[in-house]
Order: sequence, then structure tokens, then C-alpha cells
Amino acid sequence: MQEPIKKNTAKSRRWARRFGLQALYQWSVSGQAISEIELQFLQDPNVDKVDLIYFKEILHGVPQQLNNIEIYLKRYIDRSLGEIDPVELAILRIAIFELLTRPDVPYRVVLNEALELGKAFGATDGYKFVNGILDKVAREVRHVEIAGKKSLDE
Repeated sequence: MQEPIKKNTAKSRRWARRFGLQALYQWSVSGQAISEIELQFLQDPNVDKVDLIYFKEILHGVPQQLNNIEIYLKRYIDRSLGEIDPVELAILRIAIFELLTRPDVPYRVVLNEALELGKAFGATDGYKFVNGILDKVAREVRHVEIAGKKSLDE
């Protein structure tokens, strides 16, 4: 029998982002209530692999911060939000949410996790679009962290 994943590991956070992506995609295309979607995901057979606190933070936090998140999105996209693939839009929303609200998560981790989600669930080469947008957002909202990293690299 496999030992359950400790809830604060990188792997359990990766699962939380994955669940968050799927749940926010469902929310955006169906208009279903977040609370109903949450209940569905809590019944998933893989729920024991998920950092549930982080999943719930993403699931509830993205809609709560949506206006703020979309301010950053609109600065750096060259099309309307409706023209963005819904999976990639959900990935962007999660990553921007993390960049804005989770300074404890390094920006490189946020970007890497978003790219991995894009490669796994997005359209072919969609991760490149996600990377381009997130790189610009990170430079704006995490400029102090990025500047500090550059000086350490020198």
C-alpha cells in the first residue's frame, strides 16, 4: 500500500494546481457554483494526493481576485480574454493569483508549474503563450525578487 503524500510537499501542491486548473476551467465554461465544483473534486479518487488547503485557496481565491488578475492579463495580451483558450486562461489566472498573493512561492516555481500545466492540458505550443504573458507579469509584480535573483547570479 502506498503511503499518503504529506500535504505540504511540492508534489501535493502540484496536484492542488492541477485540481485548481480543472475546477476553474469547469467554473468558467459551465458557470457552476464554486461550492458545487469543490464538492465534486473532494470526491475525486486522487484527492488524497492534493494539498487541500492550497487547492481551496486557488479555487476560491481566483474568482475573488478575478478583477485584479485580469488587470494584469489585459496589459500583456494582444486579444480579448474571450479569444484565449479556456485552459490557458485558467492557467494564467492561477499563476497570476500566485504571483500576486503568494510571495512565499518563488516566481520561478510559479512559472514552471504553469508551463507544466500548459504542456499537460493546453493546446499544442499554448505553453509558449502562457510563458510569454507570465514572464511579463512576473517582471512587474515580482520585480524586487527578480532583481535580487539577478544580483545573486552575478
